Amino acid sequence: MQEPKYKRVILKLSGEALAGDKGYGIEHSIISAIARQVVEIERMGVQIAIVVGGGNIWRGVAGSARGMDRATADYMGMLATVINALALQDALESEGMETRVMSAIEMREVCEPYIRRRAIRHLEKGRAVIFAAGTGNPYFSTDTTAALRSAEIEAEVILMAKKVDGVYDSDPVNNPDAVKFDELNYIEVINRGLAVMDSTAASLCMDNKIPIIVFNLTVEGNILKAVMGENIGTYVGR
Repeated sequence: MQEPKYKRVILKLSGEALAGDKGYGIEHSIISAIARQVVEIERMGVQIAIVVGGGNIWRGVAGSARGMDRATADYMGMLATVINALALQDALESEGMETRVMSAIEMREVCEPYIRRRAIRHLEKGRAVIFAAGTGNPYFSTDTTAALRSAEIEAEVILMAKKVDGVYDSDPVNNPDAVKFDELNYIEVINRGLAVMDSTAASLCMDNKIPIIVFNLTVEGNILKAVMGENIGTYVGR
């Protein structure tokens, strides 16, 4: 049997991806499909950590745009990610997988505080680790959380799961002639403002040489393909 290309990965899930076509809340069928795929790759010996967003419940930037204090709005967004993390934990445990939710904001009744060495130990024991509450700081996105946690736990790749099948030169929803990239380097992503991740996260990945694979989450089996190193989506590196 073919060996996975990557042995320790971070899966970045946007909150919007968990909402499905509704655009808000949590779609049970989607979160269950994600759980099945995560369990599949864990059984192949892959250590997996997950960073989840909260945009299906609350977006701090949107709250700020309506006049709310930005820090307050961002903290509300961090709490939304905890809700998503607990839902994902429940789905994974329903599939028989051990998990730990680790939050950058302490709330010991529902999850562990984030401690780097403890997170690595959980991964080594075959547990899925779900990182919640972003970095614990306002003004930083969950994309930046994914880049930061990847560097901290020495993940080999960030799997950016989205609703589109890669990175395009313009929005493929609004432009049917949008061109998809098979491969990009970090500087291109930053200079062209491509919708991979925000510039802070992209710079952090570039500085720490963390590759990124952007792929379509809605196609079941794509997480496995990405871990195996198959040519799907868009690869960002170098």
